[in-house]
Formats: sequence, structure tokens, C-alpha cells
Amino acid sequence: MKRKLAAAIVIAGMMVSVSACGGDDGDEGNAGPDSFKGQTLTVWAMDGSTPDQWVTDVSAAFEKKTGAKVKFETQKWDGIQQKITTALSESTPPDVIEVGNTQTPAYAATGGLAELDDLKKEIGADWTPSVSQSSVYDGKQYAAPWYFTSRVVIYNKKIWAQAGIKDVPKTRDEFFKDLETIDKKTDAEPIYLPGQNWYFFDGLTIGQGADLVKKEGDKYVSNLGDPKVSKAMEIYKKYASYSQAPKDKDEATPQQAEVFAKGKTGAFIGMGWEAATAVNANKAIEKDLGYFPIPGETADNPESVFLGGSNLAVAAGSKKQALAKEFLRIALSDQYEGQLAKLNGVIPNKKALESNLKGNLVAEAIAPGASVGGTTPLIPEWGAVENNPNPIKSYMTSVLNGKSPAEAAQQVEDEINKRLAQQN
Repeated sequence: MKRKLAAAIVIAGMMVSVSACGGDDGDEGNAGPDSFKGQTLTVWAMDGSTPDQWVTDVSAAFEKKTGAKVKFETQKWDGIQQKITTALSESTPPDVIEVGNTQTPAYAATGGLAELDDLKKEIGADWTPSVSQSSVYDGKQYAAPWYFTSRVVIYNKKIWAQAGIKDVPKTRDEFFKDLETIDKKTDAEPIYLPGQNWYFFDGLTIGQGADLVKKEGDKYVSNLGDPKVSKAMEIYKKYASYSQAPKDKDEATPQQAEVFAKGKTGAFIGMGWEAATAVNANKAIEKDLGYFPIPGETADNPESVFLGGSNLAVAAGSKKQALAKEFLRIALSDQYEGQLAKLNGVIPNKKALESNLKGNLVAEAIAPGASVGGTTPLIPEWGAVENNPNPIKSYMTSVLNGKSPAEAAQQVEDEINKRLAQQN
């Protein structure tokens, strides 16, 4: 599964099995910079992730420091999991690979990625914990967090003004009150929220401190029946009560941004790039667009969100691991991590660099959620759960159609457990 973002992309999706051969630095681990001269490092980066200026500047800094060259090979999202799986199993894999944050555990579990604990100690002390966790598997660092994004409230300022609302809400209850006001004082649909916006729901579960899986013996099983998950679903249900969207569809069916573009909807919860989708559908709405973080229970923190993003990993089979780490030191430095955030409007891997987002209204609204965000379960088994038809989407529709969260969970937990038990 794939997602895009405003000027880059958001990656999260199906975790796949990786059959990889092992590799190590050999004597290169003790080599000095002079020994890198004449070498070429191969980096796989996804389409949209590496702006031209960033590539030019990082390449120049890398060559100046190491004497080696870097070759960027741009990859498409379609079919990338299988392509990476194949590459990591070969004797000459790409040296550095951009991998989706929720894909990382699957590649690490099967030996496809090199350990980077030493690099973490050297340059990762101030990585934001919520974005760094996806690069850790079984207590060891197998990648480095690179960039991230999440959902935000995109709203129609004209409709909010018609309802007499002067400020954006700072708490969830204030948000509900504003939606109620829009419902009473305008002809607009307060919010467009389809019944299966699963990643927004995942953020709500994170906010409730809920886990979607639990360990029983040596296997993972569904935890969908947990009262904390039920609370998250009840919050979702209240949001949905202000929407006329289908209960059995997700945000792409139809594209929620195109619904919003008609100018008859107060707000929707989506990715930053969806604002551009709305403008493409109706240029006139551009002047009415506004953004704010999804409000949390209190004004102290916004709502927790699902953090989609990318990590940078070194292939375990690479014969140039020391050189690959030199590349990571440069690419992830404050200078170039900050530059990427500024150029692509993505959330950087440390809070101190978020100043690079100043002036980007969408990114500024997204950034506060990074520190309280999270992901889907970071286990290799999770990918199968999200395969279509996603049983958690079915659970959500059942609740919105009147079943209790406990009843709806019972209907799908056998299927979730079956998927979690699949061999990777």
C-alpha cells in the first residue's frame, strides 16, 4: 500500500518477507577516507523523495568528504516491496535503500538490513522517539529515520466564518462544538469522514494508549477488543456523526478532497497533498483553505496521529557499509535533513529542525503531531492484516452501523489472528 504527500510521499504499507544474504564491512570498516576514492555508492530513493537541489548538494558534500561518488537511482512505488526483496537477496544489492517506516521490521527480521547501532549512538541521540521507533527491531537499530508526515484538519475558512467561528479549536471538545455550530448555522456538511478512514482511526488508538495486537506465548493475536480501542472507535463514531459520508467506504472512494472541493463541506481529515487535489478539482477553493492540527483531549497536545514516512537503511549484503554510513552521516546531518524538510515540506527526524517548515502552512499544522504520533504495530506479521479486504475497516463499518465495538471486534478477530499467523 502506498500514500503520497504534498511535495514528497508518505510510505507505509504492506510488510513483506525478505530473503537476504548477509554481508559485512570486511576490512573496509577500518578504512580511512582515502580508501573510498574511486568508489561509487548506489542509493535507491523513491520518486519524489529527493529534490534536485538536495541531491546536488548532498552528492557534492559526499564526494568532498570521501572522494567517492554517489549514484541515486529513483524507484517507483508500484511493486517496490518485491523489488527490494529481490535486491536484498542478491550478491550486489544497492548500498543504501529508502524503505517505508512500517516496512522496516519485515526486512530487518529476515536479515536484509545491516545493524546501525553505532550510527544511532553517534548521530541519533536527539531523533524524535516517535519517528525513530520504526527503525528499531528486536532492540537493535536497523535503519535511520529520514522524513515523515501525518494527517491534519483541512478546513473551509469561508464556511467557518459563515458559522461565526473565529478561532480554530484547541481541544477535541471544542472541535465537536464547532462542527455542531456549522451544522446548525450553515447548509454545509460539518465534516466529511467516511466510515473506513483507517489511518485516522489508528491515530486515535495511539492517543488512547492502545495496542492493536498483543503477545500470547510466542505469537501475536488481535487486541481489537481492548476497551481502549473501543474508546478510540467511539471517538471516531462521534466525528462520523457530523458527516454524511458512506460508512462502508474509505477516504479514496470517492476521493475526499474532491468532495471537499465542491465547497459544501466544513472540513476533512487528510494528508497535506490532498489540499492540492482539492485545488486541482476547483481552483476557486484555494483562497478558502486553512489547516490546523487534529485537536487532542486537552490543549497541551494535539491528537495522536499515524506517522507515515521513510527510513534510510544499509543493505546487509553491501560490500560498502562503511561508505554507506558516511553517506548517512551527511544525508541525516542537520544541514541536509533540514534542507529536505524545507524543500519537500516533510517532518524532519528531530524537533529542533522543524523551524525549516516555517511558512509552509500545511507542514506547520502537521508538525505538532510528530511528537505524539506512532505507527501500526511494528512487527513483520502486521502487513497481512492490512491486505484487502482489511478486517479493521469492516470492524469500523459495523460499529458505525450500530454494533458495539466489542461485538464488531468479535466478528473480525478470527480473521485478524489468521493473518497474523501467516508465514512471512
